[in-house]
Amino acid sequence: MTKQPVTILLADDHPVVRSGIRYTIDTRPDYRVVHEVGDGRAALQFIRRSPPDVAILDIEMPELDGFGVAEKVYHEDLPVRLIFMTMHSDEDTFNKAMDLGINGFVLKENATADIVDALTAVMQGKYYLSPSLSDYLIRRSSPQNRDRQAHSSSPNAINDLTPSELKILRLIADHKTTKSIAAELFISPKTVEKHRSNICTKMDLHGAYALLKFAIENKKTL
Repeated sequence: MTKQPVTILLADDHPVVRSGIRYTIDTRPDYRVVHEVGDGRAALQFIRRSPPDVAILDIEMPELDGFGVAEKVYHEDLPVRLIFMTMHSDEDTFNKAMDLGINGFVLKENATADIVDALTAVMQGKYYLSPSLSDYLIRRSSPQNRDRQAHSSSPNAINDLTPSELKILRLIADHKTTKSIAAELFISPKTVEKHRSNICTKMDLHGAYALLKFAIENKKTL
């Protein structure tokens, strides 16, 4: 049986941007853009009517922005994975997006290069961050920064982790979600969340997605 392509909604108010992203996606037979819209309200209407596998949303759209679309999608429990595209690489925008449960975060300046990798990652149950954004977050989280996250003590703190916690931290560094980690390790999502909480306590990590940023920064030492 032929595998059905992943269906995609593309929402951006700039036709040139949509055209470039669609051209890149169309080079892959396993992905198919089934609809394009230029504003958030139209995106939400399409998702409600014919949920695609993935919706690629510009954060700044007329009528309803990407955050507004995402809030309604999750409130209504609509079966779609969401990837945000944005021109902004600031940490506040990233944290707000991840707090909503966004599956991927792609910088517009790298969208044509990153979008296929983003689609592949989210369809595998992983988070996706543009590499340049990951680098930015690592710099922001460095010991010299005002938002330091106890990195200076991380080597000793990591040694305090149990084998199970280390395994989960490595999977988090691979941008895997709680649900996909639970499935891979044959444990419940609740158990994964408990391990995540224990890791945060031992690492002295606080705030939304501090653990993800810590895992990314320390991936090579795990």
